Amino acid sequence: MDFWMIAGIVSAVILFAGVAVVKVMIPRQVVKELEKYQNALVSRQFEEIRNSYREMRGWRHDYKNHMQVLKIYIENRQWEDARAYIVQMNQDLSEVDHVIKTGNVMADAIVNSKVSMAKARKIDLDVTAKIPETLPVSDVEFCVLFGNLMDNAIEACDKIAEEKDRFIRVYIGMFKQQFYLSITNATNQKKRMRKYYSLKGAGHGLGLYRIDKIIKERSGYLKRTDEPGVFATEIMLPFL
Repeated sequence: MDFWMIAGIVSAVILFAGVAVVKVMIPRQVVKELEKYQNALVSRQFEEIRNSYREMRGWRHDYKNHMQVLKIYIENRQWEDARAYIVQMNQDLSEVDHVIKTGNVMADAIVNSKVSMAKARKIDLDVTAKIPETLPVSDVEFCVLFGNLMDNAIEACDKIAEEKDRFIRVYIGMFKQQFYLSITNATNQKKRMRKYYSLKGAGHGLGLYRIDKIIKERSGYLKRTDEPGVFATEIMLPFL
């Protein structure tokens, strides 16, 4: 089994286990909604990781065939055909191989699954991710933070008709000795938003609620900024 597949499965199991902690802190009805929401999040995480895994395995499966074609071209001195074939192979591989190594094994599975999802939707991505081995939040909390922000960004881009206008910019790293996460995305909103919770359907309000709750519990900083056509979220978390 592929390393990223294993890491993704472990992260999903950890995420599911996190529901038990939530039960102690909030009313029963909200717990049920959170369980339903987090179950859906886990299922989506599994599917995203599986899709990336299938793509990479498919390319590896075809590798021998690619080499055989190139061998024939070279033996027949068909240099231009060989060159064109290599260019096409490189293009195909670049579309499949979008593995980002952040420095944190568990975070890698989460980040790469979302990056794969965004690329599949023809969204222009710019990702800088240098994550320390130890985070100021649990793996469950990181999945909630990054997963929800990316899902919302991807959904916003999906509503934009022109592919050239879709973009997501991600920066994850350290800033002033604190963990820093920033996601900026294109949106079709023409006016500034007054409320963020009411704009989404079922589940999205819970995602934003969980983000706000984590930031508050970790004594962190959260800033949402919206301008016509652009939405951004910044998060800073201290190492307590």
